Amino acid sequence: KQWYQRRVRGQFGSLSSVSFLAYPRNQKYHKIRVLMMKDCIVPIKEAKRFVAECLKSSGGPLHCCNDLAEVLVAADTRGHFSHGLNRLEVYCTDYELGATSRTNSPTIEKQTVSTALVNGNNALGATVGKFCMELAIEKCKSTGVGVVTAKGSNHYGIAGFYGLMAEKQGLIGISMTNTSPVVVPTRAKQCTIGTNAISVIAPAENEDYFAMDMATSTVALGKLEVARRKGEPIPPGWGCDSEGNESLDPGAVLDGGGLLPLGGTEQSGGYKGYALASSVEVLCGILSGGNWGPHIRSWQNPDRSKQANLGQFFMALDPEVFGFGFTGRMQQFMDEHRALDPVEGTDGVLVAGDPERAAEKACEERGGILYHPAFVRDMEELAEKLSVPAMKPL
Repeated sequence: KQWYQRRVRGQFGSLSSVSFLAYPRNQKYHKIRVLMMKDCIVPIKEAKRFVAECLKSSGGPLHCCNDLAEVLVAADTRGHFSHGLNRLEVYCTDYELGATSRTNSPTIEKQTVSTALVNGNNALGATVGKFCMELAIEKCKSTGVGVVTAKGSNHYGIAGFYGLMAEKQGLIGISMTNTSPVVVPTRAKQCTIGTNAISVIAPAENEDYFAMDMATSTVALGKLEVARRKGEPIPPGWGCDSEGNESLDPGAVLDGGGLLPLGGTEQSGGYKGYALASSVEVLCGILSGGNWGPHIRSWQNPDRSKQANLGQFFMALDPEVFGFGFTGRMQQFMDEHRALDPVEGTDGVLVAGDPERAAEKACEERGGILYHPAFVRDMEELAEKLSVPAMKPL
């Protein structure tokens, strides 16, 4: 294992993008094969085909399989690989074990001209999310605003996917979701809130847009897993141990501790991240009637006999019913920030959504999504397990 990690570091510079290489699966010479392979470009259409067929083989209905394929592939094309095909096997397992319903669909429990409460009925989170945002958009086009909350949902991928649905129709899109508790509130010792993502996406001019899509914890859990495998300490503000004390040891955080809210400790403003995550809970789990905080099943060791019952929030706003010239003002706001003098050694000031647009453009120019060969090999093993055709790179 140590030899293998040294070879990986020597060739790729870091284990952060290929951390799973330290744990080759099944085949004796898998590690040598991976090191000799080049990065693989997978066409977007092929990636979607693969996701849909894997879900279908696991028992998912066709429309749900296609919904998830859209969401996961969108995450990868936008550079959010932690929420893309990397999580495909989790969704497949949920279908196989019955943790996600194979037959239920989301339903409207009550509604007004501009609001609705949706019961996801334990359907696939991507299907629930798409249903809810389409409903919010429909109401927005009639009244200027559409607000939909959902209960009985599951993990729905990147929050930004749903905001983009609204933005493509000239609307402001907002989406939030609660998650399994992995974050320790300020002054506490145990995890009671999730990374609770929030996204706000607004249209500008010439297909430009503002796109904030973020968790309310300082970092994602996966970054600590990588640090532990590499035997490296983590920066201050990332996590705490089982006693609630800030720790630089990723093992102490992962084994009985938890992530810190956005901002880190109380002294550095972590209480603001705690309040932000709690606000997501207000609009998601509590407002919808779904689970919240410690009542959501664990992410690391989920009891799949227990429904996740996640709460989610969707809003569509028509800027035309408010101040005049929204898109032009939005464009000016972004352009003024992009034009600021950058700090020496940086590539310039960005606005929310710029890195994702750059990732999408790169995918378009190269003809597909760039995956590491070790990840493609993992997907080959999943394909073999599910008896579906493997993903075919260019």
